[in-house]
Amino acid sequence: MGLLFTSFAWADEQADIKEIKKVFSQIISGGTPDVVAPSAIDGIYEVVYGAQVLYMSKSGRYVIQGDLIDLENRTNITEGTRSIQRAKLVKNIDEKSTIVFSPDSVKHTITVFTDIDCGYCRKLHREIEQYTDLGIKVRYLAFPRSGVNTKSFHKAVTVWCSKDQKKAMTDAKAGVKQETINCDNPVKEHMKLAEQFGVSGTPTIVLNNGEVVPGYVPAARLAKMLDNEKHASLN
Repeated sequence: MGLLFTSFAWADEQADIKEIKKVFSQIISGGTPDVVAPSAIDGIYEVVYGAQVLYMSKSGRYVIQGDLIDLENRTNITEGTRSIQRAKLVKNIDEKSTIVFSPDSVKHTITVFTDIDCGYCRKLHREIEQYTDLGIKVRYLAFPRSGVNTKSFHKAVTVWCSKDQKKAMTDAKAGVKQETINCDNPVKEHMKLAEQFGVSGTPTIVLNNGEVVPGYVPAARLAKMLDNEKHASLN
């Protein structure tokens, strides 16, 4: 009887998941969730797309946006899922598509979604040597917040299409006018990735453990944060 009940429960769960995927593809045009699984609440499923997490009723009719908190354990279940997913996304980034400023000896690596015209992105980049002097490797991804086919977008494309990308990045963020150029480039892919990460502003710093640090952080403070995170992972 137990096996029979389990079989029916599994079949019901699969039917729920199929319905939720159908509804999700209508919400995110043509999108397919990375994970659909029962949540900690009966009758509610956790739906994961990139690093974005939603909760849906098994009928697919109701959607809950927000964090699921376990008061007994005092843990943010949703953020735990997000961090795991972001860490996977970071690991799978093709570094060849990024623009990298690296120290001779790398202690830490961060991935930064940046906008050429963002004031705090420019402030961060003016201090890029301070980051690398502290052993922090910076990998830039493009996220022109104004969208596709805007001035900021074309500036990002020009930087990524330049022969000397690092110089082009530095010049662009210093306000040096550059001749617009085009080529096969990863800017739109980076923007899609930003959507999966749930990025809404720049700069957005992503650590290798999936933690997101929004906004500009001075090099010394970030190095201390990274050192503490590394020590915590060893405990």
